[in-house]
Amino acid sequence: MQAIREVVRRECGSTARVRLFGSRLDDSRRGGDVDLLIELDNPVERPALLSARLSALISRSLGGRRVDVLLSAPNLTRQAVHRVAEQQGQLL
Repeated sequence: MQAIREVVRRECGSTARVRLFGSRLDDSRRGGDVDLLIELDNPVERPALLSARLSALISRSLGGRRVDVLLSAPNLTRQAVHRVAEQQGQLL
């Protein structure tokens, strides 16, 4: 999990928060991909690019495991999955 925090800090700054959510929270389920919510205090100019970049960099740092990145920022539309990730996710 330290590798995830380091990538996010390097790419998004020290105030970014990372939450792990989804099947990876339950060790008995041995879920496939890593689902992350990245919470940012500032607007994101190109969210699709940032999300893809974070996913690729984190995947590399985890040995190629599939990583799904969901962004939360003041200028981005919130969806139901954001609420689920915030409520059920574990802050890294």
